[in-house]
Amino acid sequence: MTQTLLSDLTTAAVGGPAGKYVEARTEAEIIDAVRSADAVGEKLLIIGGGSNLLISDDGYPGTVLKIASEGFTVDSEDSCGGVSVVVQAGHNWDALVEYSVLHAWSGLEALSGIPGATGATPVQNVGAYGADVSQTIAAVRTWDRQRNAVQTFTNSELKFGYRDSILKQTTVEGSPRYVVLTVEFQLPLGRMSAPIRYGELARVLGVEAGKRAYSNDVRREVLRLRASKGMVLDAADRDTYSTGSFFTNPIIPAERAAGLPENAPKYPAGEDGLVKLSAAWLIDHAGFGKGFGLDESSVSGGRASLSTKHTLAITNRGSASASDMVAIAREVRAGVVNRFGIELHPEPLLIGVSL
Repeated sequence: MTQTLLSDLTTAAVGGPAGKYVEARTEAEIIDAVRSADAVGEKLLIIGGGSNLLISDDGYPGTVLKIASEGFTVDSEDSCGGVSVVVQAGHNWDALVEYSVLHAWSGLEALSGIPGATGATPVQNVGAYGADVSQTIAAVRTWDRQRNAVQTFTNSELKFGYRDSILKQTTVEGSPRYVVLTVEFQLPLGRMSAPIRYGELARVLGVEAGKRAYSNDVRREVLRLRASKGMVLDAADRDTYSTGSFFTNPIIPAERAAGLPENAPKYPAGEDGLVKLSAAWLIDHAGFGKGFGLDESSVSGGRASLSTKHTLAITNRGSASASDMVAIAREVRAGVVNRFGIELHPEPLLIGVSL
């Protein structure tokens, strides 16, 4: 029997064989596959778009379930309440964003170009350019593996935080308690965007931070900015063979942040006394510039490196293993600790590997 290589299912293009591979295209097939694995006590790994996973070169010994359900339904649409759209977990995220912009549904435009499936977005509260999905998600319908029943979470019940949710908190090594089936978004109607909260994006759009712009313009500029950083998938560009941002931006007490250089970016973290830092700035100023690791004498032998466009992505230059990418991550993390005393934490799920 031909084995399925997980390197073929992930944007980083690394990962060994799946013990068993199942592709589910409907909600019923998803639930059936999960129940079948659980009934025999088999380990279970869920894959959507494969953009937030770094999987061991040894592969995964249990069942790998590819969520391939597609489509969405519009439950309601009116000028006061906006549009309620229920999206299948396997539906391509950027295809949904593009559709929303073209049909004057406001709120998702700043999240353009993010790879992966819609069902993954609430798990780590996917965000970019000052927006995240917690701002528009109304509910998430899941399969609760402990209760063997469907469980629907409202926005407040999802306990959203920075790149976090109850769905992520209850996931162990890529195996979730709650398997996402559908995601419901509540979006205002209109051709203007949500308020622009990210300074760089506001500047290129020619608006003040906190003001709105045409959603079409926001999508165009976000895609351009992401592409300039290697964050839009392109088969011809090795800088896009990554898990996206490898480290989250650290959130630390303000008094601790005060010890950093004055030019270190610091942003209010929404909680008293906490400040969010820029992981990319810390990496760069710890001595790890764009393209770090490309030299054959590096810990990865040049097979993996920081992106040549953006220091926050660790990229597969064509023949990297998971071990090569982890080696770069370890060196960068240790260097930031040594220079600034701040430990960076990985954003992707690490399956069978660790820092």
